[in-house]
Amino acid sequence: MPPFLLPNSSPSLSPKKETNSRQNPLIFDASFLQNETSIPQQFVWPEEEKPRHEPPPPQLHVPPIDLKGFLTGEPLAVSNAARLVDSACRKHGFFQVVNHGIDSNLINEAHKIMDLFFGMPLLEKQKAQRKVGEYCGYASSFTNRFSSKLPWKETLSFRYSADPQCSKLVQDYFLNVMGQDFSHFGRVCQDYCEAMNKLSLGIMELLGMSLGIGQSYFRDFYEENDSIMRLNYYPPCQKPEQTLGTGPHCDPTSLTILHQDNVGGLEVFVDEKWHSVAPCSKAFVVNIGDTFMALSNGLYKSCLHRAVVNNHTPRKSLAFFLSPQMDKIVCPPKALVEDVDNQRIYPDFTWSTFLEFTQKHYRADMNTLEAFSKWLQNERK
Repeated sequence: MPPFLLPNSSPSLSPKKETNSRQNPLIFDASFLQNETSIPQQFVWPEEEKPRHEPPPPQLHVPPIDLKGFLTGEPLAVSNAARLVDSACRKHGFFQVVNHGIDSNLINEAHKIMDLFFGMPLLEKQKAQRKVGEYCGYASSFTNRFSSKLPWKETLSFRYSADPQCSKLVQDYFLNVMGQDFSHFGRVCQDYCEAMNKLSLGIMELLGMSLGIGQSYFRDFYEENDSIMRLNYYPPCQKPEQTLGTGPHCDPTSLTILHQDNVGGLEVFVDEKWHSVAPCSKAFVVNIGDTFMALSNGLYKSCLHRAVVNNHTPRKSLAFFLSPQMDKIVCPPKALVEDVDNQRIYPDFTWSTFLEFTQKHYRADMNTLEAFSKWLQNERK
């Protein structure tokens, strides 16, 4: 067995369209694997899904939305931001925001601690190992869940709650899982999540206005959200044309707020082809997820995206996935379904049910919401 693929005796879940559990899933050790000139077959993607590096994909040009005027309530800025968001979300569900009010020092500190975590030896990172069927913890690729089309990445995910009774949830997670040495790490992550919560609720006000249902509707819906924060690390790959950092998918969550480093690798599918998204340290990338697409009754599109890797530089990103409270019923407001042309597209569901579906029954891709809707309707028969 190659030294960079280590056996793991933990059981795996059955991936989508696969019923046989894997007896000996493997662990992705980036410190070895990033230097190998031949990558394991599990990480080689089908020919039709492999990235095209030559010629490079065109850049996606979307006007950045200046939030400064919106957040201070300037009428012209508010109407302009609502117009830009509405156009982007109806077409592809992707936009960027600048002048967002998030302290650059906090963003830089979050990137530093991300470097610290992913630079640790594998055994240290595995103290936070994600358990089968759960969404929090450290994951080295998806080797404990799937046996093919594995993503070339490591992640660390943890829960954030805006419930006032959970004000130190993130800090406590790192203390309990990683120990006292990670108290500063936990405080930075807690502060970053608080900042993302504030920004996401502001964006929800903007989405409510752009959909014509008022500023407060979606903000109230997500006021005490139960969200996910994820640190992403994409190590170099000596065969970047063979694999993907993240395969094509739409986020099952409601809203993703992403901060990239300066390496690049995010791609969005627009007008039947992939487009690259140039990094901008002053901007946050925002995309609509499946849950909000259902909440908007399909008016706003969940963004289809992926990540590519390169053979020389690691790429890192911070992703905050806004989600409603676990037991909140996801059902579009009446104003979006009362028109004869806007019949209900998706059944009502709770976020906890959708989350469980993606962790235990289905590997997220571009059809997750449709597959979930069919599954849910069958379960209710």
